[in-house]
Amino acid sequence: MKFSFSAAFLSMVALASASVLPRESCPDASRFGVLSYSSPTGATSYSAGDAIHVHVDFDCAINYYGIKPQFFDYLIEVPANANNGYEAPIVLGARRTLADGATTDDFDTTIPHGYYFANAAYNIFLVDTYPTQGTDGSEILLQGSVEVPITINATS
Repeated sequence: MKFSFSAAFLSMVALASASVLPRESCPDASRFGVLSYSSPTGATSYSAGDAIHVHVDFDCAINYYGIKPQFFDYLIEVPANANNGYEAPIVLGARRTLADGATTDDFDTTIPHGYYFANAAYNIFLVDTYPTQGTDGSEILLQGSVEVPITINATS
């Protein structure tokens, strides 16, 4: 009798908590946004001057992790493990902000006419700068980033 009461009670608690807890499940990797890009021509590799559409979804960052960007930047970078220290990031979009109530950002641009090397790895980085409370209650800014690989053809 005790077992059936305990099982029934635990079942009711599980049902009640399932209806109260948020249903959204967000992977840790989405805490700073989910970054993607596409080509209007369907290209899978890019050259300097090619059009590119960049999209980021901040839904999980804002609604699940509570990280609302104050501003964010998009960069093309050589991954740290492949960078010789002389390849600086190239800016795609700087100090962008979200419209009130928005959870996504979209923009069209072109791959900048920088120096790109044959067989080099490149990533598009989203650097998310967001406010939090400091130890004395003042606002401080933190940064987090996500990256996606991109193939960029060598500059001739």
